[in-house]
Parts: sequence; C-alpha cells; structure tokens
Amino acid sequence: MEWFGEHPPTAIVTGGASGIGRAVCELLARDGYRVAVADRDKAGADEVAHQIDGHAFEVDVADEASVVAMFEAALAVFGGTLDALATPAGIADTTPFMDLTVETFRRVNEINVVGTFLCIREAAKRMRSGGRICTVASVAGKRGGGLSGTAAYAASKGGVLALSRSAARALAPQGIAVNCVAPGPTLTPMLDEPFKNPGQRERVEAMTLLGRSGEPREIAEAIVWLLSPRSSFVDGETMTVDGGLMLD
Repeated sequence: MEWFGEHPPTAIVTGGASGIGRAVCELLARDGYRVAVADRDKAGADEVAHQIDGHAFEVDVADEASVVAMFEAALAVFGGTLDALATPAGIADTTPFMDLTVETFRRVNEINVVGTFLCIREAAKRMRSGGRICTVASVAGKRGGGLSGTAAYAASKGGVLALSRSAARALAPQGIAVNCVAPGPTLTPMLDEPFKNPGQRERVEAMTLLGRSGEPREIAEAIVWLLSPRSSFVDGETMTVDGGLMLD
C-alpha cells in the first residue's frame, strides 16, 4: 500500500475494543498503520492493542475533556502526526417511541453525535493535508429506524450523516477528507440483545438481498478503504454497506 508520507501512517479508532471498531484496528494494522485503540473499555482496548502491536487509550467520547486528553496522549505517542480517524464508538437503543425519556434521548445523542463531532474536531486540529476521517452512521439514520434501533438511535445516526457532510465541507480547504459508512445489520455486541429474539433476527435479515447480517470485518473493509489513499478522490460521501437492505 502506498502512503502519502515517508513514514507509516497513524490512526485513531474510537470504539476499538470490540465489534466494527476492533475489526478496523486489525485491518489498519494489517495495512501498516500505527493504531491508537480508544475505548471506554480500557481492558478491551489493551487486549486489541497487544494483538496488533498498537497503543490503547481510555476515552469517553461524550466527555470533551476525555476526548481532548486522549488525542493529546495519542499524538504524544505518534510524535505529533495523525493521518486517519475512524469513529465507530456508539451505543444503540431500542426503547419504543412513546417510552423514550429525554434523559435516554440525550444520552444516545451525546455519545453518537456529540462524541463523533468532538473526535472530528480534535482530529482536524492535528491533521495535515491528506488526512482522512471516516464516521460511522447506520441505515437507521436513513430510514428512520424500523429495524432494531428506534427513535433516539435513528435520530442520532441521521445526525451523524449530516454532521459528516458538514465536516467534509468545512475541512476540505485544509486538505482533510471526511466520509461516512452506514452499516446495515452487523453481528456486533450492539445487536446481541435484540437478536436474542429469533423472529426479530429473521425479520431484519430477510430485508437484505443477501439474507443475512454483515460481519464486522465486512464493514471495516469499507471504512479502511475510505481512510486510505486508494479513495483519494472521494469526499463527503456516505457508503451504505448493508447487504442490499436499502435497495429501492
């Protein structure tokens, strides 16, 4: 793989301890990146970092001070350069619309939207021209839920879609590209609870053309491509990776 600079590129991945984030860390390491595995689950981040010869950092993406401290610590390790950011960190929520509390709605959006914004902002402060950012939304943000996540989750992922486009416009003059991946149903810990109901899993998977859920690695491959020089003419795009679920 060819990189923009002389040295191996550096990347920060939020939510890197499990699911899609873990798969992104593994693929970036495969491609020669120096990877910062950032997660609230420090023990999980440590395990992934050990496996890929990366660096683990604890972070709460909804807490501004925590995000700033994580970026400063990671850049100290990397020697002050950052080439790529992926933001898979997030939570799901399946509370029915009329049962949602303001507290729950705010918490989901604080993590999924505010957390994504904070990470984009802090990454952009530390990136040179050629830097690349990939956010993670969901098909729920396009269709308004109706799968497993409900109103709070769908609204938050719709927010990530709009935020990603806005960031792409704002950061293009700095030479920083921002793209987004919108996964369909993916076999991560986030779906463990709703998929305990076999009927729910069958209903959701039947909506895809491939008749199944995705694996974390299948989503991660798209994210890693968008972070790489191979996607150098792609900016402000949302790539839907859903097995054909959103096909009209």
